[in-house]
Amino acid sequence: MSEFTPGVPVGIAEHVLRLVAPNGGPMTGPGTNTYVLGEQRSVVLDPGPDSATHVQAILAATGGHISSIVVTHTHRDHSPAAALLAEHTAARLIGLPPPAVPQQDAGFNPDYQPGDGEILQLDDVQLRAVHTPGHASNHVCYLLAAEKMLFTGDHVMQGSTVVIPPPDGDMAAYMASLHKVQALALDSIAPGHGAVMQDPQRALRRLLRHRRQREARVLDRLGTAGEASVEDLLERVYDDVPRQVWPVAELSLRAHLIKLEAEGRVTASQGLWRLAG
Repeated sequence: MSEFTPGVPVGIAEHVLRLVAPNGGPMTGPGTNTYVLGEQRSVVLDPGPDSATHVQAILAATGGHISSIVVTHTHRDHSPAAALLAEHTAARLIGLPPPAVPQQDAGFNPDYQPGDGEILQLDDVQLRAVHTPGHASNHVCYLLAAEKMLFTGDHVMQGSTVVIPPPDGDMAAYMASLHKVQALALDSIAPGHGAVMQDPQRALRRLLRHRRQREARVLDRLGTAGEASVEDLLERVYDDVPRQVWPVAELSLRAHLIKLEAEGRVTASQGLWRLAG
């Protein structure tokens, strides 16, 4: 049986279980990772999508004794099950409220909003909230200090780069958040999708390098062509990825262009982009 079989608890550290939601696919990999924390299994982190099957698996893994439900962000593959679990357990919901943009779980209504750097004592589990906007404006990573393990939601994923979807996604904020996480003392990363990553600094360097390379390709294309549409840039800058993922890649491309424009490095007019000056 695969360690990513939906609904089957897998121990990844002392008093840390992972359950994978039954929503595997091109954007979610094996599925969304839900983590159950604590000796008494009382804290659930990223309960996942609106799935009755997954909720029942979480209740079975915890014995229904859940006091806190923590979410990294409110994209619909991460937080909708929070409301369903709360109905069964009266657990407290912890996270930042959803921004008023599409693709968000508008029904997530947190009981408590953690501050950046705040230490949360949740029964026998101590988590430090680390605000990491970029993929989503309300994204928060959580550090389990006892294991030096960072739960990264969609800020860092195993085996894939992260989509930055404007207007809520922000490339400049994302890269700043990657640098912020680099400053933490970590032994491992537990991502929202995929396996535990045992070399956090290497993963973070890879992501930063990848974003810089994409940005350099945008600037190089504009320098060569003089001006280009988003469609032309997509074809040139993302020619190393399958066409079927171009609609998603276009979101990150637009985020790069917005960042470069804010920095005064590119300008746009009548749908065409060019180097500034």
